[in-house]
Amino acid sequence: MKTITLNDGVTIPVIGFGTFRIPADGSTYRAVREAIDLGYRHVDTALMYGNEAEVGRAVRDSGIPRAELFVTSKLWISHYGYERAKVGLERSLRTLGLDYVDLYLLHQPYGDLVGAWRALEEGKAAGRIRSIGVSNMTVNLWNRYVSAFDTIPSVDQIECHPLAQQRAIRDFLAPKGVKVECWGPLAQGRTELLTDPTIGAIAEAHGRDVGQIILHFELQEGLIVLPKSVRAERIRSNLEVFDFDLTEEEMAAIRALDKNAVMRDPETPGVGEMLLAKYPLDD
Repeated sequence: MKTITLNDGVTIPVIGFGTFRIPADGSTYRAVREAIDLGYRHVDTALMYGNEAEVGRAVRDSGIPRAELFVTSKLWISHYGYERAKVGLERSLRTLGLDYVDLYLLHQPYGDLVGAWRALEEGKAAGRIRSIGVSNMTVNLWNRYVSAFDTIPSVDQIECHPLAQQRAIRDFLAPKGVKVECWGPLAQGRTELLTDPTIGAIAEAHGRDVGQIILHFELQEGLIVLPKSVRAERIRSNLEVFDFDLTEEEMAAIRALDKNAVMRDPETPGVGEMLLAKYPLDD
């Protein structure tokens, strides 16, 4: 598995296994075990997903030494603020059944991020977190919140795929050494992307499927990707993307598909309140 080094010196596998919307009915456990068995070494979960317990059990049961697995989780907005964030972190670690997480993110850019970030910094200093970052930050939101942090995040996890390539935030973060992780790297299966004739032609030329071309494009752009599936054949194929390269002409053709077509704009008024009402996540 290829890795890159974050701005704090922590190495992270460039492909992670996403678990958003995989139910905690045994499905998450089975999918994560399958992924690890096939060679994934990076698993992404969150308190809000409701499946941290199954992710943690799969990691513990995998037979892979803990130091060789990279586990990400995220603090939900109901636990923002300094004191609440400490509670949220300990809840995630307890639910996961792990002594530490490799990456811990502020899941959404709403509320008392500054207080929560201070608690994450303390969690990192105490060895409960190896690396800390943010999620769903635009340039405007970064300037509003992150500019007040004492330390710079290592990661911004955002929606990113060929239809929404997020050039503004990527160009903004690159000089800061902040890596971009793509949630929804396959646009959560949007037909418009998966049936695009440009990508289809490139896939045919390389003898690959469309998903592999999309993921490889993102990796070749220097991004970290978090594909998700519960199907063993798709979990496997999403990992088989390292043994070919796209030409500069092919890369340019996929770059030209960008429409800034995000599924949800984090700057839309009322999003934070809507999310907190939908997922209150009390202790």
